[in-house]
Amino acid sequence: MPGALDGLLVVSVEQAVAAPYCSARLADGGARVIKIERPEGDFARGYDGYVHGLASYFVWLNRGKQSVVLDFKKEHDLALLHRLIAKADVLIQNLAPGAAERAGFGATEMRARDRRLITVDISGYGDHGPYKDRRAYDLLVQAESGMASITGTEHAPGRIGVSATDIGTGMYAHAAILEALLARAKTGDGRTISVSLFSSMAEWMSVPLLARDYAAYDWPRLGLTHPTIAPYGVYSTADKVPVLISIQNDREFTRLCEGVLDRPGLDRDPHFATNKARNARRDETNSIVQQSFGAQRFADLAARLDAAQIAWARVSSVADLSQHPQLRRIRFDTPNGEVSLPALAASYPGEPRRLGDLPALGQHTEQVRREFAA
Repeated sequence: MPGALDGLLVVSVEQAVAAPYCSARLADGGARVIKIERPEGDFARGYDGYVHGLASYFVWLNRGKQSVVLDFKKEHDLALLHRLIAKADVLIQNLAPGAAERAGFGATEMRARDRRLITVDISGYGDHGPYKDRRAYDLLVQAESGMASITGTEHAPGRIGVSATDIGTGMYAHAAILEALLARAKTGDGRTISVSLFSSMAEWMSVPLLARDYAAYDWPRLGLTHPTIAPYGVYSTADKVPVLISIQNDREFTRLCEGVLDRPGLDRDPHFATNKARNARRDETNSIVQQSFGAQRFADLAARLDAAQIAWARVSSVADLSQHPQLRRIRFDTPNGEVSLPALAASYPGEPRRLGDLPALGQHTEQVRREFAA
């Protein structure tokens, strides 16, 4: 089945995570993505060697692309890039602030040449404000945006364990491109899109920010629990399995009391009858749940939680995820062997059975030079 983006040409001058995530999703949809790399290559190629000697982030985010090595300081390479952009539908770049403009392929100039072109500039802090020229990376923006201040435990801030800032920004960029393509089909005009790591995380921080701005409530760091819902946290079973439950409303709490805790009537006690009451007595609420869970073995508790229609999860390790019965996988080839990773999150009938191959550095340079020769 042809991809929805077949026939689309994307030129991406990219490195690291955010822009490669965006262009990888476009490649998954059938777009032809030409990844422009410096002679030394995308520095993410050197992050680690965990996947057949290749870097795990690079393997994940660069399937289905063509790798072309260009040196913008050389006139003939910059001219080739301009010829590529002239044929492109989408131009993506996440170089250092101002680098694309200085190199001669900034969004304003490229859009002036082709009104149908969609340009996407991915940066740390965007194209406005006092931080616009500042370099930024994932963890730095987790800290600057306040995300780290609400992540971790009461003892210290924490980092989200994956590159959430980069990935979230790449997702926003991907969605913005799809919107721009729909708009272009109606108007004939492309768009100049700017997406920043900081703005992406600032939007994710909307709920803690609203609580702070309108109620002077400082969102706490609570680890695996929730600041406004109780019981919502991790409790250990008799055989030491960590189980996380989430009680979202008072009806669920009634089912928990009757079907799991063996405490019928607790849900009618005014000290526990409502979420606000339970949250005000968080420690006492947690103690009641832990006392019951700690007396039950995991298999028995899981069966009772399911029977009571209570949402729960085991606190799994990465090793557990690798063997998880719910995990769908998809495969693709790399220069060093086949790779299997989690399937794309959105599934549909006729979805691809495999993803595009991972390119070696500069694998397609000569092919593209011939195809786009002056």
